[in-house]
Amino acid sequence: MISLIKNTFYKEEETKKALCDFVMGAKQLSMGPQTVAFEEVFAAWHDRKFAVFVNSGSSANLALFQALINLGTLKSGDKVAFSAVTWATNVMPIIQMGLTPMPVDVELDSLNISRATLEQAYAAEAFQALFITNLLGFCSDIDAIKNFCAEKGILLYEDNCESLGSVYKGTRLGNFGTASTFSFFVGHHMSTIEGGMILTDDAELYAMLKMVRAHGWNRNLLPAEQTGLRETHDIPNFYDRYTFYDLAYNLRPTDIQGFIGLTQLPYLDEMIKKRVENFNILSKVYKNPDFHPINVSMDVCSNFAFPVLCTSKEIQGKYVARCEEAGIELRPIVGGSMTEQPFYKKYSSTVHPLPNAKYIHSVGFYIGNNPEMTAEDLRSMVSALSH
Repeated sequence: MISLIKNTFYKEEETKKALCDFVMGAKQLSMGPQTVAFEEVFAAWHDRKFAVFVNSGSSANLALFQALINLGTLKSGDKVAFSAVTWATNVMPIIQMGLTPMPVDVELDSLNISRATLEQAYAAEAFQALFITNLLGFCSDIDAIKNFCAEKGILLYEDNCESLGSVYKGTRLGNFGTASTFSFFVGHHMSTIEGGMILTDDAELYAMLKMVRAHGWNRNLLPAEQTGLRETHDIPNFYDRYTFYDLAYNLRPTDIQGFIGLTQLPYLDEMIKKRVENFNILSKVYKNPDFHPINVSMDVCSNFAFPVLCTSKEIQGKYVARCEEAGIELRPIVGGSMTEQPFYKKYSSTVHPLPNAKYIHSVGFYIGNNPEMTAEDLRSMVSALSH
């Protein structure tokens, strides 16, 4: 079986040995110094000022939107656009926060929102924010999207859970919006087993995210920020550690996850390099006339998984069967079109034409691209997808 993922970690044996030693010697396993250190080095690696580590990528999305609500950046009823082809927990926080979800169609040749699809959606109904998904390591013209958002006063945030390490026109994906979210789930670019991160350069948002992560208290803030909250709310020092200043959750990671992140991060450039090499080999199959061409114009395409968009449902069935016969694990393209999902139909009444998202939902699939694939794995995958 050629699995989507081969191991829990990259360099698994070394990582597990280091983890065992850490657990046996650590004085603290709950969130603590390892978490802080991982946040600092990951923010630096990604050229961002601030990072907040949480217990999953889905929690990162939830924390981001709760923080924006708490700050008044967004308010109940505001319209938030999102990539129609994405993962469910990108959309769920929009609904959970009382915001209005506005799906935006994607391009078939990139699987992502473009400025053109964004402009079309905005012309039909204006919105206050865009939560864009950088799907499967790709993007469309995200620089033009950022410019359009600036022109219209649209708040821009990125889900970069599937594109860690991808670079477009000299800028890493995840650095175009005010904030971006990441996943370190076992199947993603880098694993902390479960885990997620929010990156931003906004100090006010950073402080609120730390409160949202942990009960709404101020324990993880800077001393001046703690003092400001105490004075604003007239809280005696004795009660401060058990005062809850805003709406929040318990989304804290453990220091075990922080340690794993620190152990895996030195391998990240190597993992990305191997994903790029794999993608370049696999992308030869896009010449197959049974597939809709994917035209990816990236400096670095850190491909999370390798997508195939068939020209018909019948063709999809043919190649799904081929992959299954060859022992190649495959999946639908992420969560497909969110408007086709039962939760969305239950909680949202917004209806928009999304022909490309519906097409991808119907005839797409992806196979794995992980850094531990062998040359034989890649040959088998290319063979199964060749005309």
